[in-house]
Amino acid sequence: MSSQNDASPNSVNGSPTAEKPRLTEQEKKNNHIASEQKRRQAIREGFDRLTELVPGLEGQGRSESVVLKKSVDFMHKSIDERRRLIREIEERGGVVPENLKV
Repeated sequence: MSSQNDASPNSVNGSPTAEKPRLTEQEKKNNHIASEQKRRQAIREGFDRLTELVPGLEGQGRSESVVLKKSVDFMHKSIDERRRLIREIEERGGVVPENLKV
């Protein structure tokens, strides 16, 4: 009686499969280049999105360090404003659920 554990390493569910041909060095290099280009494009799109969301960045040339700094500054200001609004609501007798205070 044969089990799947008895199958050869080149089989799936006990039936033989053709071995995948190995990639040439050039194919590996091309795949690496394509992956790197995709990664860089995703980063560019992320920075473009930040310039759309963060006030003061619209229409400027994009220095990534400036975009990151202004994004962090904007987030800090937004968090401070949220805390101030929560405090004001509570001072006026309102109740803010704990899950919204985070």
